[in-house]
Amino acid sequence: MLEFRTPGFNPYAVKYSPYYDSRIAVASAANYGIVGNGRLFCLGLGPQGIVVEKTFDTNDAQYDLAWSETNENQLLVACGDGSIKMYDVGVGSEFPVANFHEHKREAFSVAWSPVTKDTFASSSWDGTVKIWSPARKESLKTLPVGNCAYSTSYCPSNPHLISCVSTDSHLRVFDLRTPISAAYHLAVKIPVHHLPHPAPPLPPSQRPPQIQTPSPPPPTTTPAEVLTHDWNKYREPIIATGGVDRAIRTFDIRNPAGGPVALLLGHEYAVRRLAWSPHAADILVSASYDMTEQEGWESRSGRGCSWA
Repeated sequence: MLEFRTPGFNPYAVKYSPYYDSRIAVASAANYGIVGNGRLFCLGLGPQGIVVEKTFDTNDAQYDLAWSETNENQLLVACGDGSIKMYDVGVGSEFPVANFHEHKREAFSVAWSPVTKDTFASSSWDGTVKIWSPARKESLKTLPVGNCAYSTSYCPSNPHLISCVSTDSHLRVFDLRTPISAAYHLAVKIPVHHLPHPAPPLPPSQRPPQIQTPSPPPPTTTPAEVLTHDWNKYREPIIATGGVDRAIRTFDIRNPAGGPVALLLGHEYAVRRLAWSPHAADILVSASYDMTEQEGWESRSGRGCSWA
């Protein structure tokens, strides 16, 4: 197993290059992102281990990154001053080749469109999601959220759908095909903290024998900040969320009022990041402030969930 340390900086995000399986990038921040500068590490994976190909320093913390889908050497970082900076690994300069700055507070998430490849999205603590083109400095569109938006993402199969999660314990999905007058493109708004609907009871003759075993504490129904989410790569309507209440939930956006399709409990502290597997429809990985990474799976029935 390869290991790379970032002395003086705490990593916030790591992403593989979509072009090379031997290149990754790490966005990091000093002092856990509370105060201080940031550093972007571009790393090469080879027979001799991990090699630093390039570093880019910023005056503020770096909270997220996204590789360009159109240029193998370019990538974006979301910064604590509200800016989105584009760097080019193939250029000798240590300065950004482009700077996109409209957010009024920390830019906490950035995502490049995997379908059209000509736009990217950012979310910020200023309560907005912005759509950008790398060819212009002004944003193409601003989607109001109303409170701190921690994470934004494109649907992996539909370029018109953009999602975000926020401090008000809601998952929002915007459909850019709708008119702006229709709630600023807001198509779906799901309260994440709602419990799943209970399954219908079995007839008495089909009920298994009752065994007295300790049961885990039930998940909270109190609204809590949602910190991360991801679209399922194989089932377009399914989105997983994680946040401060330690629970991971999956939702079907076709049924916003139906509550979570499935619930995963296993972390002891807030879930900071999660991602669906690019190779399987029923596997996801999560990372938490409890210093653990866990791999879980969701059964195709949508009810039985467990940790691996």
